[in-house]
Amino acid sequence: MSCKVLVLGLSKSGIAAAKLLKKHGFDVYLTESKALEPLKELLELGVKIETGGHSKDFIKDASFAVTSPGIPPASEIMQLLNSFNIPVISELELTYRMCDTPFVAITGTNGKTTTTELTAHIFSKKFNSKACGNIGQPPSDFADEGLDYFICEMSSFQIANSPTLTPFISVWTNFTPDHIDWHQGIENYFAAKARIFKSPQAPMYSVINACDKSLENFAADGVVFYFGKKKTGNCCYTNDDYFIFEKDSVKEFKMPIFQCPLVGEHNYQNVECAIICAKLAGIENDLICEAIKTFRSPAHRLELVAKKGGISFYNDSKATNPEAAIVAIKSFPDKNVVLIAGGRDKNTDLSEFCVVTKKYVNSVILIGEATDRFKVNLENAGFNNILLEKSLQSAIDKAIELNPDVVLLSPACASFDMFKSYEERGDIFKEYVLSKVRK
Repeated sequence: MSCKVLVLGLSKSGIAAAKLLKKHGFDVYLTESKALEPLKELLELGVKIETGGHSKDFIKDASFAVTSPGIPPASEIMQLLNSFNIPVISELELTYRMCDTPFVAITGTNGKTTTTELTAHIFSKKFNSKACGNIGQPPSDFADEGLDYFICEMSSFQIANSPTLTPFISVWTNFTPDHIDWHQGIENYFAAKARIFKSPQAPMYSVINACDKSLENFAADGVVFYFGKKKTGNCCYTNDDYFIFEKDSVKEFKMPIFQCPLVGEHNYQNVECAIICAKLAGIENDLICEAIKTFRSPAHRLELVAKKGGISFYNDSKATNPEAAIVAIKSFPDKNVVLIAGGRDKNTDLSEFCVVTKKYVNSVILIGEATDRFKVNLENAGFNNILLEKSLQSAIDKAIELNPDVVLLSPACASFDMFKSYEERGDIFKEYVLSKVRK
């Protein structure tokens, strides 16, 4: 009799896990809380599916369960599994157990996606590898393809349920408070990410942000490389307009920053992470340089949309909070910048946002529900060059009239007052900018 395994949720990771398990001869039961239509493809494979809730009879006797990242530990289904003593693992953990492909694991509060995509882009110049995990496709989709590497973005949710996954390289981009409710405390959030840097899951190499105060006293296991500033021994940093990689304090890689299409100190740190990973995997310097030069930012993350008449247009619609917008604003220290901000207010503290805006931005154009609070806070901070517009399109028109060096959409707000998502907001920005540029 085959082993019964429970899969939680008809998500991308749940579907991929169910297919992989079935392919390897497991008796697969998939349970979904929402009243969704069972997926015909899974039913044809012999996967048993229940939707609209989790029944005890369906769940019991499972050897283990594979969970989706969004299901919190305190949820009803997790409590039910605990009562049946059914172990729970992530889809990443399942993939790790089912194949021998090494993981380059990239985690952190911010910067994961760009770092993952850039690292995967560089690795593709030499290896059969895939970007996967919290970014796009689940790794279990590729478990039987004989890849050289998984370049895997890992959320804290996924790591928390990966008790044996041991990466080849673990990257920690940064750490700031987030997902506190899910983890039931910031200490648990930190501990979840730290798992893949410490024994018994210590990687061969740990890559740590040397500029992050939350990580400066963190003792990672494995051979440690730092990025963000020069450190004795193993590091990657910028100096005199170059990216420089050192191993055992010997310079092994150097590339002019101007050849990199990404902008901003945060993106330079993402590049440094990727360079370290590439060097540790044995990728030649010329291939690394070629890949960096041809890389393009992920959509809606400080994405260069177009240039015309001396104006560069950047789409940073993914900046749905002031902290993310601050990072974008700081990316243009010597430019005349018009910032388009606003949307649905998250009522977060705007103090630092206003200070940074006053220092780096020439004009702010506000749109959406948050307009009044942002305007008051900016004026109280001594910034008065503020314009109000009714739509994103009219804000772009006004920004072009001001003839700056940079028009930056970095809203510092959610999108749901005027748009379905930050992606729709960013797409509309891009479409309208390109319509203006083509005239």
